[in-house]
Amino acid sequence: MLKLSANLSMLFTELPWQARIDAAARAGFAAVEIQFPYDWERARLKQQLAQAGLPLVLINLPAGDLMQGGAGLAAVPERRRDYRAALSEARRWAEDLHVPCVNVLAGRSLPQHPPQAQWDCLVENLRLTCRSLSELGISTCVEAINIYDMPGFLMHQVSQLQDLIAEVGEDSLKMQIDIYHLLRMGGEIASTLRENIAHLGHLQFADLPGRGAPGSGKIDWPAFFALIEELPYHGYCGAEYRVNGDTFASLTALQKHLRPRH
Repeated sequence: MLKLSANLSMLFTELPWQARIDAAARAGFAAVEIQFPYDWERARLKQQLAQAGLPLVLINLPAGDLMQGGAGLAAVPERRRDYRAALSEARRWAEDLHVPCVNVLAGRSLPQHPPQAQWDCLVENLRLTCRSLSELGISTCVEAINIYDMPGFLMHQVSQLQDLIAEVGEDSLKMQIDIYHLLRMGGEIASTLRENIAHLGHLQFADLPGRGAPGSGKIDWPAFFALIEELPYHGYCGAEYRVNGDTFASLTALQKHLRPRH
């Protein structure tokens, strides 16, 4: 059965934070995810999730200055100490909120560092992360992000994720594949998912072009959802798209897979 999660960093943004969890439940989502929940009051968030009956299934590890145009933390050799502090914070949140997967954003390339130095730093940090989080039964994810929306992003092809997973060598390291980013980089959905199903930890989606709601672009959504139900994939599919106006009005293409609560 297809399980849809609502990314509350991008969906229901017309509502205040405290109303988004309840809105996701009313819309019929099976779970929620939050890119960076660290500005929330954790105890209140935990209470709201319990009241709504929704699990929080994915968070990102804090990424430093990445979202402001910087290089982030995970592949910056001189910021190893900052990365470890971010890992400790993400671990506390994931343990307290029973989050099954933490996503690590690799960050941007830096001209002052040889590519191999950044790669080695990323491998080292991911090994540390996997070993720390797997003690709690939590998986670590890493994703490829297209270089048009985020110029200079280190991991932008699935083949790079394959190499990274092989070198890190930890069973708990998984791929997070975002269909929008995959297609922006010229990838193909069905073959990519089938080839990497053993390492698939989380899926996200948005339409192309524009990263809008399903039905706003050119992706064949019935075929996509049929593929996910066919695959031996038991994780969540995160709706992470840009909303133009009311989120409830953007859910038309998803209605078959939602279970609204009245």
